[in-house]
Amino acid sequence: MTDPRALASRLGRVGVWSFHLDRASAREAGEFGRAIEALGYRALWIPESAVSKEVFAHSALLLAATERLIVATGIANIWARDPVAMRNGERALAEAYPGRFLLGLGVSHEPAVRRRGGKYEKPLAHMRSYLDAMDSARYAGPEPAEPAPRVLAALGPKMLELAGSRTAGAHPYFVPVEHTPFARKILGPGPLLAVEQAVVLERDATRAREIARAHMGGYLRLENYANSLRRMGWADSDIAGPSDALVDAVVAYGDTSALAARVRAHLAGGADHVCVQVLNEDPLPALRELARAIPQT
Repeated sequence: MTDPRALASRLGRVGVWSFHLDRASAREAGEFGRAIEALGYRALWIPESAVSKEVFAHSALLLAATERLIVATGIANIWARDPVAMRNGERALAEAYPGRFLLGLGVSHEPAVRRRGGKYEKPLAHMRSYLDAMDSARYAGPEPAEPAPRVLAALGPKMLELAGSRTAGAHPYFVPVEHTPFARKILGPGPLLAVEQAVVLERDATRAREIARAHMGGYLRLENYANSLRRMGWADSDIAGPSDALVDAVVAYGDTSALAARVRAHLAGGADHVCVQVLNEDPLPALRELARAIPQT
């Protein structure tokens, strides 16, 4: 298994998480990857929603377009392909791009799985058996010199425990800062903790909250995220609104110093790596400012 401490050092303290590339052409996505690479970011996290680009093809395009960037899946949906296909796709990219592909796996959400024609049930048990099947998959191609590290999308205690015991660590998404010490306590000191943080570079609170609410609406209707927030002490009234307090807790906004302060709060709470998702229409100005504000080591 990958050494999580070595992986944390390679990823750096701050990475980029982006839905922006789902709407971009292959050429535009490559340009974006090269731009953030030039800013000093070491990792780019990409999603696999029900309407996203297929995540292995997307990863291959981004890896080919860049020179040093680590491309991480946040996350590859385990209901979208069988475990043999997942493992052998992982092997192919790890062999072609040594040290540059990170496989984030997740159980996704019941509506997204149903949309694919699948049945969402017993997600923790399914993830455990899926990892077993990945580990036993045969492969005709050359094994990579350095196996791709894996992490799990994890919010609750049991999935966090599985992430820490079976993979390099956890990738929590859509969480307030108080989730980070909670996750670190369950993981222990060794495993990687790579936390997603949505941000808006906007000083006007009213405008920033409008952007944040548009981002949050769909997530708050998903039980996995709603239950995670309840676990952190948020009331149903906060979730239903969402309240200004919850908006401010989940999405950081303001000037560069405010965004950097939220990233540092996660790092102080036990995160090794914070994947920043900029919600502004053009994410590069905010990423440029954050690259100046927070060094990678």
